[in-house]
Amino acid sequence: MENITDKHPADVAEQLAALDPQQRNLTFLKLSGEQQGDVFPYFEPVVQQEIIKSLGDREFSEILNNIDPDDRTTLFDNFPDQLIKHSINLLNVDEREIALNLIGYEKDSIARLMTPNYIQARQNRTVGDILKHIKKFGKKAETLNFVYVVDDHNRLIDDLKIGQLLMAESDTLISELMDHNFVAIRTITPVEESLDIFEKYDRSALPIITENGILVGIVTFDDIIDKIKERDTEDIQKFGGVEGLDLSYTQTPLMQLVRKRAGWLIILFLGEMLTASAMGYFDGEIQKAVVLALFVPLIISSGGNSGSQAASLIIRSMALGELRLKDWWYVMRKEILSGLMLGSILAVIGFLRIFIWQKTGIYDYGPYWFSVGMSVSVSLVFIVLWGTLSGSLIPFILRKVGLDPATASAPFVATLVDVTGLVIYFSVAALFLTGKLL
Repeated sequence: MENITDKHPADVAEQLAALDPQQRNLTFLKLSGEQQGDVFPYFEPVVQQEIIKSLGDREFSEILNNIDPDDRTTLFDNFPDQLIKHSINLLNVDEREIALNLIGYEKDSIARLMTPNYIQARQNRTVGDILKHIKKFGKKAETLNFVYVVDDHNRLIDDLKIGQLLMAESDTLISELMDHNFVAIRTITPVEESLDIFEKYDRSALPIITENGILVGIVTFDDIIDKIKERDTEDIQKFGGVEGLDLSYTQTPLMQLVRKRAGWLIILFLGEMLTASAMGYFDGEIQKAVVLALFVPLIISSGGNSGSQAASLIIRSMALGELRLKDWWYVMRKEILSGLMLGSILAVIGFLRIFIWQKTGIYDYGPYWFSVGMSVSVSLVFIVLWGTLSGSLIPFILRKVGLDPATASAPFVATLVDVTGLVIYFSVAALFLTGKLL
């Protein structure tokens, strides 16, 4: 494979993954140790484990020791426990200490993503000293955008842009460039909260400190993005009524895919049985006024759609930090108005449809067509309002009890509104049609 070493590691991994397993493994082994360490993290977990099985301990050890610490921690997250234990034993003393330190933090904490490869300096050193240090050791650093200034106890006291050093005279003391104004993230901070800090300060990398302010590593934005992508993918799957997939769709075995989907489908199916029960309860009304049954799909779908819309908006706003639990009443007020307006729009369209069909002879709704039209229209107002309120309130309830708001999936909201929507529809119809059709 020509010129493969001139490409970006991500492109190399993509190119190798397209080969048959034997040729892929052989070509990968021909790469230098450093290149293997760069390319390996870009393979999908399944491919990584296939390559590992083809390697001896010596080759695998070389790869593990060449992988950046943050990438290696992510790698371990996808490994079974036995393989993690085996992998750590293959690391050299220094790398093993780093790996054990990183995997000792909570799984969703920012510290799991940090790397100890960065440039730090003491305030009594000169710019020239630091630039010499960078030339000597900078190649291994994750990023050279910032130099982190620490005191004698390794507490972070400032960070300096590399541009400040390049523009200063070589004999300038680091202390002369400091303003003690810096941003840092504590090791226990969740990844999601860390993303907000990155976005707020528009940084590509941020230092990670302990509760005592000790600098222990840095995290770059690309590592954060990978985790957020995983989270958003899981939320989208949950919102569609599917348990989060452990692997990508194309790599998930058929039986596992069925298991992930079957749970919600069974729950929703049982829920929809209540719809059938509700229809049975109003069987007498349907027999007397068959025309009412014509609008059942229209009624329940409108409520389900409005509920799904509201749930989508609220869940996304919660994920972005725009809405918190205390904002529930603000949301209710807004959604009441939205539901009434949306329901009224659909009500007018629904009534006009019945009016036009009746007057043009497309369909005869009988002598009480006006009452039928009012039943449909008024029902739409209340059902869309109920759907909107349900879809917006359920995420708050789930968050309050400590569950993921994304669990308020669109199918779940739609099923809830289907059942209650029928009750609303036939109750309203009874008001307009009792003594006429009923």
